[in-house]
Amino acid sequence: MNPELKNILSQLNKDVDQEKLLQYLNSNLSAAEQHELETQLNEDDFLNDAAEGLSQLEHTNELPEMVQQLNAGLKATLNQKKKKRSRKPIFKDNWTYVTLLVILLLAVLAFIVIRQLMLK
Repeated sequence: MNPELKNILSQLNKDVDQEKLLQYLNSNLSAAEQHELETQLNEDDFLNDAAEGLSQLEHTNELPEMVQQLNAGLKATLNQKKKKRSRKPIFKDNWTYVTLLVILLLAVLAFIVIRQLMLK
């Protein structure tokens, strides 16, 4: 799986990184950088929705921590799903194989005996 899919904000826009978006929300960008980012926000609806949703949070100084928590939760969920999908053995012990082999041999032997009796 692509490791970038596990990072929530990594798919926003290749030109806008997570740090730049968080700086914009905290008003830490220069006027030129802010104008450039707002132009990109107007062009990309997904990026615009992300910035709008993040701007509605009350504690913007906690955003990096929230993003890390979301990423960690997403990675944990993906790892759990991956473990569930992993192939599990049909038979857990060797006795099942031995039992199936004995039953199969008995069935073949019974077939041969019955066939020999019918031919006589």
